[in-house]
This record gives sequence, C-alpha cells and structure tokens, in this order.
Amino acid sequence: MLTRRKLGLGAGAMALAACSQTQSKANAAEAKMVEKTSNTDWANLSEREWQEQLTAEEFRVLRKEGTERPFSSPLNDNKATGTYVCAGCALPLFTSDKKFDSGTGWPSFFQPIDGALGTKVDRKLFVARTEYHCIRCKGHQGHVFKDGPRPTGLRYCNNGVALDFIET
Repeated sequence: MLTRRKLGLGAGAMALAACSQTQSKANAAEAKMVEKTSNTDWANLSEREWQEQLTAEEFRVLRKEGTERPFSSPLNDNKATGTYVCAGCALPLFTSDKKFDSGTGWPSFFQPIDGALGTKVDRKLFVARTEYHCIRCKGHQGHVFKDGPRPTGLRYCNNGVALDFIET
C-alpha cells in the first residue's frame, strides 16, 4: 500500500536524482571546457584531428559550415543562467543574459562577448549574408541578421550543436 511516507520518500529520491543528474551534466561540461582550454594550437589542427575531437554533427556544422535543423537543439529552449561556449574549443562566446527567443528554432543572441567572434561574407545563397565564427578555432557558429531586439538590433542566429553551455 502506498503511504504518504513512501510517496514523500519517493519524491525526495526523484528530486535528488534530478539534482545529481543536472550536476553531472554541469561537471561534464566544465571538464570538457578544461580539456579544450589546454595549449592546443587550434589554427593548425588537421581535419582528422577535428573529426576525432568532434561528433559527426559538430564536425559538419563547425568545420564544414553546415546548419542543423531548426528546433533540434535543446539549447534553443535553455533558460538557465550561464555561458555559451564554442563546442570546438570552449571559448566563451555568449552569456545567457544576451539570449532571446527569436522564434526561428535556433539559439539567438543580441550581443556576443567582446572579441569572441570573427565574421566573413557568405554568398552560398542568392543574397550575401554575414557568417560568424569562433575567433580562436574558426568554427562556424551561424549568421548575424539586423532584425534583433534592442539595444543592438542584431540577431546572432547560432547552431546549437556548435555550442556547449556552462551553467553558473
């Protein structure tokens, strides 16, 4: 028979498991960041070295300038406080207070961390767009558009697979 005590103990166990799972994810992301912030010469990694370091989807987006499907990244709906870092080299790119819901299906930000991004013109479609990438490893992140919120009016439309999130 289910008693209030058993129900309370079960709910407590579930809450504890959820907390430890969240902490495990945060610890894994932090460990990944420490590993990636070593003395790696990011500009000179070979394609094979990148393939060994990244998942197939991360490699396709970061190194081959691919685009993930909209609404496929859990980071699109992430509301936690923290820092979004490059999935390639762990360089901090955006803070959570600069993130907004653009409705496009990709994590969107109105301002990057100063000095974190580089840009270039992308002419793959019929119109020229501004592509942005991690300044350290040159990993493709997404495109920036002039339809974002104040104060910048910009929308940095980022592939979620190109980011890792470090919760604070």
